[in-house]
Amino acid sequence: MTAYFERLGETTFRATGATEGAWNVEEQHIAPTFGLLAHLMQLEHASRHEHPLTLAKVTYDILGVIPIDVVEVTVRVLRPGRTIELMEAMLSHDGRPAAVGRAWFLNAHDTADVAGAAFPAMPARDGMPKWDAPDWPGAFVRTPDIRRVEDFPGRAHAWVRPLLPLIEGEQVGPTARMLGYVDLANGLTPRVVPGDAAFPNLDLSAHLLREPVGEWIGFDTTMSIGPGGLGITHTVLHDDEGPVGTSVQELTVRPLPGRSGS
Repeated sequence: MTAYFERLGETTFRATGATEGAWNVEEQHIAPTFGLLAHLMQLEHASRHEHPLTLAKVTYDILGVIPIDVVEVTVRVLRPGRTIELMEAMLSHDGRPAAVGRAWFLNAHDTADVAGAAFPAMPARDGMPKWDAPDWPGAFVRTPDIRRVEDFPGRAHAWVRPLLPLIEGEQVGPTARMLGYVDLANGLTPRVVPGDAAFPNLDLSAHLLREPVGEWIGFDTTMSIGPGGLGITHTVLHDDEGPVGTSVQELTVRPLPGRSGS
């Protein structure tokens, strides 16, 4: 496996076995799809702007499961603009919409004099143990290099280093590359054993402070579960220079038959 997707045409891509999911190994993990949608929105945006705007926020909704197969992506501009633009990318399989992303692009301004964030610093990854996702099946969760320290179930810090390109033979920018891994957060520190309950996410939203730099992505992640089947996974994203942004995933939590809590 050399990449998560192979480009077949302008709008069509073949998912490889590297996208194999954690909830069902016959379906794609949604993380690479999120990176693909961001990348294609950035490409389309750049094709129309001499000086492209910065991807500032992206919201994804998961509309259905995605087989490990050929998919099609369509991109459209919802709100064109010279300083603010809203775009949408829809991924479909066999004519059925499966995931949609909407991204806001904003004009850059020099705010270095007032820049700062109050998020706690990430722990150093030196000495942080390698984590091989022992509770999770599927190929995708084993494609990156992951180092993790878990304070307790539902609270952890992790550093993730991508090892595979998003698309075979295609250059992908640092933001789309990062967004292709952010969905990992929901499996980094479960409050419940995956065999006792299912807790897939319905969506993911990411608010960004800047483009990431370097190889490693830092995850400062907290998972919370409410009393009525709802959950939230919240992450502060980092690189070696500090905070990059935040992500939130809404979870549907379902105790499995014959397990604790059912």
